[in-house]
Amino acid sequence: MITNSATATVNDIRDIKPPLEISNGLAWLWWTLGALVIGTLLLLAWRYFLKRVTRDLAPVPIPAHIRAKQMLERALPFIVEPKQFCTLVSNTVRTYLEERFSFRAPERTTEEFLRELQATDLLTLEQKESLGKFLESCDLVKFAKYEPAETELRELHSSAVQLVEETEPKIVSPESKIEEPVGK
Repeated sequence: MITNSATATVNDIRDIKPPLEISNGLAWLWWTLGALVIGTLLLLAWRYFLKRVTRDLAPVPIPAHIRAKQMLERALPFIVEPKQFCTLVSNTVRTYLEERFSFRAPERTTEEFLRELQATDLLTLEQKESLGKFLESCDLVKFAKYEPAETELRELHSSAVQLVEETEPKIVSPESKIEEPVGK
């Protein structure tokens, strides 16, 4: 029989422990670089997803002639203030012509604009004359402090609407496939 003292000696001897791994001190660098790469990939995937979603949800641009008609309607309440009304209406027409025909209208004086417009075939002769009278009337109100009657202002407004309607692009039928220039 084994005595207590003999069992105690046998239990004192333990097995050899496996060797401890000594880190080289750069393990944290590899973990950090791995986390940065994963974070960058996640960020790029998120941006790609957002770009794709916003592209799908992008609003359809409103055509220039529709936007011009809307702006002309919004100018009507200002008919009681002739200078502001004429400024809004003439700026709308100039912006419309720039968007519709790629013609730099807002940055030029009326004389420069009309002189350059005469050299083009963007509008018919009648449209050019009507536009010239329209812009000169607006300039009288804006710069010469002319106070027109409401009927004159309504005529200015209707001539602006008429110009937009005459020059708006025509709908191309599937058979023709060719858009004819407007105003010719």
